[in-house]
Amino acid sequence: MTDIELAKAHLDGHSICLCRDGEYFTDDGRGISPMIRLIEEGRDLHGYAVADIIVGKAAAMLFIKAGIHEVYGEVMSRAGYDCLQQHDIPCAYGKLTEKIINRKGDGICPMEQTVALIDDPEEGTIALQQRMMELRKGAEHV
Repeated sequence: MTDIELAKAHLDGHSICLCRDGEYFTDDGRGISPMIRLIEEGRDLHGYAVADIIVGKAAAMLFIKAGIHEVYGEVMSRAGYDCLQQHDIPCAYGKLTEKIINRKGDGICPMEQTVALIDDPEEGTIALQQRMMELRKGAEHV
């Protein structure tokens, strides 16, 4: 079984599964938070294959930044697909969609809005980290 096949096989019930050389780990965090956390922790993810429930442009940029070498998204946006293709990262999906919607279902995902006009994954990662900090601070004041 290839790493991407193993990642897909172990995604069931989780939000993300990362696999390299036959060893895998999963995370149940929401949205892009698992990837943001792994990047901020300095975890070496070069050469991993990733299976994720939802892959938009935001997730794609984080995968590129982290050195992920192959991606599968159960749902993948056109922008996420195009971003991965532009960086020569093989990717596949269960369903291709035009956009990733927010959790309320009434608009575009805020993380997708954050990177909509950004093409550089490094710049995108920084913008996403800043947006996550803003959202966390906002949640503390609720």
